[in-house]
Amino acid sequence: MKARWLPNPALTLLLTLIWLLLNNTLSFAHLLLGLFLGWAIPLLVRGFLIEVPRVRKPFKLCLFMLKVFYDIVVANVHVAKLVLGPKSRLKPAFIVVPMAIENEFVLATLTSIVSLTPGTVSAGLSADHKLLILHALDAPDADEVAADVKRNYEAPLLEIFECSRT
Repeated sequence: MKARWLPNPALTLLLTLIWLLLNNTLSFAHLLLGLFLGWAIPLLVRGFLIEVPRVRKPFKLCLFMLKVFYDIVVANVHVAKLVLGPKSRLKPAFIVVPMAIENEFVLATLTSIVSLTPGTVSAGLSADHKLLILHALDAPDADEVAADVKRNYEAPLLEIFECSRT
């Protein structure tokens, strides 16, 4: 159980470390100021922070991150070919993807991954967070794009983090 006077110890230590790195010093005064800021900032913003679920499979998370980086590089090459080629080859589309993710943090992670991958962008989310609307620069088969997002990103995130499925 976390004490009320220290709402987020990990964030406190991270902010303190960042403060010391920004000031490039280990003086006692800066350490105290960093600890104070690291304590005060989480207290002030705790109403805005969302809960981060526990990582169930850290090794799988590392592999997933490598896969996302690989996908970003491959998508960059694909988008470059599309943009430099004839416009008639482009098949842009808005695609609705049903979501099984219920956790806000994991859902935000998924939408960020989709937007970071060139050629796709998260365009919206239904009010009940059950449908993700994304725009794809090249989507000859919208169902296949939706299946790819679910298979390549949503399913691993559900496996990596402790969050509920629908």
